[in-house]
Amino acid sequence: MQPAPPPSGYDQALRPQFHFTSRTNWINDPNGLVYYKGTYHLFFQHNPDGNEWGNMTWGHAESTDLVHWKQVSNALTPDDLGTMFSGSAVIDWHNTAGFNKGKNPSMLLFYTAAGGTSPESTGKPFTQCLAYSTDGGATFTKYAENPIIPEIAGGNRDPKVVWDQAGKRWLLALYLDGDNFELLQSTDLRHWHKLQTVSLPGCDECPDLFPMIARPSGHRYWVMTAANGHYVVGQMVDGKFVFQGEPVVSDYGPNFYAVQTWSDIYRSDGRRIQIAWMRGGQYPGMPFNGQMSFPCVLKLHDGAKGLWMSRWPVREISSLYAGTEEWRDLALANGVPITVQPKTGLWDISLKVKCEAGAAFTITVNGHAVTFSSSNKTLSCMNSTAPIRLPQGYLTLRVLADVTSLEVYGNTGRVSLTGCVLPVAGAPGITVESTGGDAQILSMTAHSLRSAWSTAH
Repeated sequence: MQPAPPPSGYDQALRPQFHFTSRTNWINDPNGLVYYKGTYHLFFQHNPDGNEWGNMTWGHAESTDLVHWKQVSNALTPDDLGTMFSGSAVIDWHNTAGFNKGKNPSMLLFYTAAGGTSPESTGKPFTQCLAYSTDGGATFTKYAENPIIPEIAGGNRDPKVVWDQAGKRWLLALYLDGDNFELLQSTDLRHWHKLQTVSLPGCDECPDLFPMIARPSGHRYWVMTAANGHYVVGQMVDGKFVFQGEPVVSDYGPNFYAVQTWSDIYRSDGRRIQIAWMRGGQYPGMPFNGQMSFPCVLKLHDGAKGLWMSRWPVREISSLYAGTEEWRDLALANGVPITVQPKTGLWDISLKVKCEAGAAFTITVNGHAVTFSSSNKTLSCMNSTAPIRLPQGYLTLRVLADVTSLEVYGNTGRVSLTGCVLPVAGAPGITVESTGGDAQILSMTAHSLRSAWSTAH
């Protein structure tokens, strides 16, 4: 049986088919990522009235599998304190804020009211506010005593709230200015007190803060990320954070920004799942503007040379697999390209490649090249380059290709590059080539994907 075609409004030529986009108009930062009773909630910066940034509102979409999304009513709209800038969400399981009704815990949104960004808020500062839902996220009520955090520094924004189990307290990470972030603590989610200031060189905006267990050691750490996805790893010492070293690059692509992770995913699942806004994309003639990256699982690894974090697409992508082709022991002679799939489309491609010294291997998907240089030990695509090592003696690579995006993962996600692209007219689907020497594809699997919108609405 053929899958149903995308619904009206989701079948335009430049509409991503397995990355989230709004029905119409502008989107940017993912906000308020939270899981509750089998549903993943994705709130997002949205202009419901136009295709350009402005009039910031919290849009809202829901999914049961991180792949098929349904956009629902907007959650937060501008008021006299300002427009609705970025923030986060938690489920208040133990009613620490006092908004719960009966046995149903409340869903709390923490956001920046951006004073001065609308006529109604002229002359007002950026402050941090709270809204709550007692019906599972269907409707929200803004807290009557907002703001809960007054201005600390001009432009302070993007509150991220997380529960600290060991300290029996709530923590809030807030961007201040420059490369400075404020960490605050609370016992009731309504009154907040300063814990410490953290500087992350080369970073600003959209902090995220969460605990992770490193493998294989089993040690517990805290990870803090900024908007550009750069991260630091640390531990709690005497109630405060001590982070180790300078921020580490997470993704080297040109369009990876405003990263956030879902809160309240069940312990039985145990995943830390991240998504980003793919900023800077082009969608000429389209009724929408902007897309999200594909959700990825983060894992913290405790290796011989220290801690590092990987990113890998969530397993639920397999629900879109429409067909599979496989190749084994495919020899690539120097300078002789091979087209292994002539048709362009939506792809999830995995491969292992061994190159001669000095050789460069290139896989081109829908006209967009991904190149590994064995001489420079680099992985390049979309005018971006990432360093990459080959600890096993061969390259492992995964490529997700949508209509207007390319996401590349090297060495099982230790290196990634995320970017927006435009279709290339007349390009073949998948070609492979080695230059400067021979190479061998040890294994390669290409899954063609169906549209996620076919069954989403």
